Amino acid sequence: MKPSVQTLHRSHAARRGAIGSYVQLTKPRISLMVTLTGAVGYFMASRAGIDGWGLLHLMLGTLLVSGAANTLNQVLERTPDAIMQRTARRPIPLGRVGTGPAVAFASVLGLGGVLYTGLVLNFLTAMIAAITMASYAFVYTPLKRRTSLNTLIGAVPGALPPLGGWAAARGTLGLGGWVLFAIVFFWQIPHFMSIAWLLRREYAKAGFRMLPVVDPSGVRTARHMAVTAAVLVPLSLLPSALGLTGSVYLGGAFALSTAYAAVSFWAGRRLDTARARRLFLFSLIYLPALLAFMMIDKLPG
Repeated sequence: MKPSVQTLHRSHAARRGAIGSYVQLTKPRISLMVTLTGAVGYFMASRAGIDGWGLLHLMLGTLLVSGAANTLNQVLERTPDAIMQRTARRPIPLGRVGTGPAVAFASVLGLGGVLYTGLVLNFLTAMIAAITMASYAFVYTPLKRRTSLNTLIGAVPGALPPLGGWAAARGTLGLGGWVLFAIVFFWQIPHFMSIAWLLRREYAKAGFRMLPVVDPSGVRTARHMAVTAAVLVPLSLLPSALGLTGSVYLGGAFALSTAYAAVSFWAGRRLDTARARRLFLFSLIYLPALLAFMMIDKLPG
């Protein structure tokens, strides 16, 4: 007997739902952002034009490794994820994907991404990809429940992709690559502190020791936001000082970073939900705008 049209539709919908669940495990928006920062590193390190195939290889490898790291993060945090309203509808807490299949999926993505970048690009890029995945999943993730320094530690794997992009283009870790790493590192602190402040009650309920959880007054949180944003002002100007970018980037970086620092100071002076949300929204504008200025005004060489 042939299956009915309704049965076929249900089967097709189930397959689409399963695929969607696995895609959700990779946190696609975060993975895409990570991939784009890696691509910027590759673009800025390229000397004589852009090798389109090399850039494509880097982006694919970065996307795979980022997806693996995010999947492992959800496997390791499946219990607290079920407690938090923001994460309770992720595939593992809902039972749409089992722990075993999720680990297998992450293994295929992670090993595939690292091997791919090593074979088609270079060993250094593959090593950075492996360190990024391992430090995010197996260092930062468990530390979220142990120390309030987890955000600073987690900012390291978050800042490694542009360094990996630089290594993919040049085969070395140059000063320019480390500057890109530092820019993304310091950008993350006000960004994630504002998120943690907004979600501090949920984080506390789930047992995460984010700084705003152990700092109910917000004094230390505000200090972290203000200091790191202030450091970002001169730091963001270094690409022009190194001859990577010109005056257009220099002016844009100064304006953006000064505004980011001002918003961070303003939010920290009387930290509340409204101010933290505005800082978070500005942080979402800041990094893409800064990287856009960087690519637009890249100097040849």
